[in-house]
Amino acid sequence: MADHVDLVLEQWGEQRPDLDASPMAVLGRLKRLAQLVDAELRRNFARHDLDSASFDVLATLRRSNAEHSLTPAGLMRSSMVTSGAITQRLDRLEARGLVTRAPSETDGRGVQVTLTDDGLRLIDAVLPTHLETEQSLLAGLSKAEREQLADSLRTLLESLGDKRD
Repeated sequence: MADHVDLVLEQWGEQRPDLDASPMAVLGRLKRLAQLVDAELRRNFARHDLDSASFDVLATLRRSNAEHSLTPAGLMRSSMVTSGAITQRLDRLEARGLVTRAPSETDGRGVQVTLTDDGLRLIDAVLPTHLETEQSLLAGLSKAEREQLADSLRTLLESLGDKRD
């Protein structure tokens, strides 16, 4: 069975046989996969009036500690949201009553971001549908294939400097 990336590789093989286009077999598929996965995840988040970055902020707060509270810097380290997006996301989430920002009790200059009761209810409602969406996206792989893929991707990420903080 062939996919779109196979077509691209064949075309490059014909047009530039002097080049090794084999990295495209992995990276091209990762890129196409990311696009398909993002589209499905966005659909699920939209059902809950969220976007991916807002979900990530809420989920990070939910899983981080019993108080569901972090500093903005802690949120950036623990989430998949960039520093430029944190303030904007927090403004939107706070306007919706899903998080609060308050001065830190331990650092007079710092701020603590905390899930509100509404934020906690929302993330607890979204998480099961998010996991169902992810399960359906991976349905084409066996458990062993999922584990092997996860291990291979971890190895690649570590080789590129991505590590646990």
